[in-house]
Amino acid sequence: MQTLKKAFLFTLLFAVCWACTTTKTETEEVGTMDQLAERYVKTLLRLGQYDSDVVDAYYGPEVWKPTGEPIDSLPADEFLAEFKAIQAQLQAQDTTTLAADEMRRLAMFKKQILAAITKVEMMQGKNYSFDEEAKLLYDAEPPHYALSHFDSILTAIDKQLPGKGTIAARWDAYRARFEIPKAKLDTVFKAAIAEARNRTKAHYKLPANENFTLEFVTDKAWSGYNYYKGKGYSLIQINTDFPIYIERAIDLAAHEGYPGHHVFNVLLEQNLVDKKGWKEYSIYPLFSPQSLIAEGSANYGIDVAFPAQERIKFEREVLFPLAGLNAAEADRYYTILDMIGQLDFAGNEAARLYLNGEITREQATDMLVKYNLYAPDKALQRTRFMDKYRSYVINYNLGQQLVRNYIERNGGTDNNPGKRWELFGELLSNPNTASMLK
Repeated sequence: MQTLKKAFLFTLLFAVCWACTTTKTETEEVGTMDQLAERYVKTLLRLGQYDSDVVDAYYGPEVWKPTGEPIDSLPADEFLAEFKAIQAQLQAQDTTTLAADEMRRLAMFKKQILAAITKVEMMQGKNYSFDEEAKLLYDAEPPHYALSHFDSILTAIDKQLPGKGTIAARWDAYRARFEIPKAKLDTVFKAAIAEARNRTKAHYKLPANENFTLEFVTDKAWSGYNYYKGKGYSLIQINTDFPIYIERAIDLAAHEGYPGHHVFNVLLEQNLVDKKGWKEYSIYPLFSPQSLIAEGSANYGIDVAFPAQERIKFEREVLFPLAGLNAAEADRYYTILDMIGQLDFAGNEAARLYLNGEITREQATDMLVKYNLYAPDKALQRTRFMDKYRSYVINYNLGQQLVRNYIERNGGTDNNPGKRWELFGELLSNPNTASMLK
């Protein structure tokens, strides 16, 4: 009985709170996008009390944060009613007087609110197929590949690897030569991040006080994570559950830091929140189209900051010595890494089959071992990531592909790096979603 009373009171307060903080309701004159943005942010913050992954970052007004503890069960109907009311008012916006940037804002806002509705439905227990979920949450249509496509790539890799045995086992043995000793992780990563930062700041004006804290952690489903705290500050964590190889220093420095997640959030806050007052960008909902751009740009940003030959040169001359590794095999190692990169979408196929219930966890693990050359324990960890983040896996490779194609199609090619930096900065500083990049 006490639980029922508590639930009733929370639902009543929930409705009253929305009524108090909303300037216009769906039965009145259509609210402005600024008013709808405030409602959207406050509602997402409340939803985040029921799933800590919903809100990846928030740097808006403190007074918008919910106070008190949520009730034990998700009041899904109330969340859905509010998100759908916002959705209806976004659909009803008068676009005749909107400038081009406001039209992009509106288009992105509509995609974000659809994702919020979908996430509540999933939290309520609704099941979507892998492809349906990707479309609703990330505005993207994942490609499908036959496994025979990856078999031909494996054949080519087989010829490059020394030793005998399975390709995965031989790769694991060969790759061990390039593991960064744990005692040297901090030194190597700080050098990689410093270089990535210098290269990025040569092209973008970042806040004078922007900075980050680097931590090494364990027992995570991911390899690295950026927690953006606002005002140019990030907490970057690196998971040390498994061996970290030399190429991951640049990968994670650029992906999590410069010009990846840290810079993306800094530019959004600087250009959209602070300058334009678009408060919907003061919150980063993880399960939304914004994540495809965030992850895709962070992955592509590695190549923007470190074109292939420049990267190998820096690693051979700086990072290999810092890690105490022999750089003699660097060229061969990166040739094989490039080939393995062509297997990346095989992981999406494993995730699709696993999350659609067509294969077991053990079968998904076996697929990852065979086609992505993961060690068995690393493959099992990857299935934990799939459990937790589901179709989010598409944002890394499909996102990177879409961002790359967009930048290169508009002139940001290898032989025009200045244009590539310019287009990349514009992409990070403006509303974008997967369908807008096509």
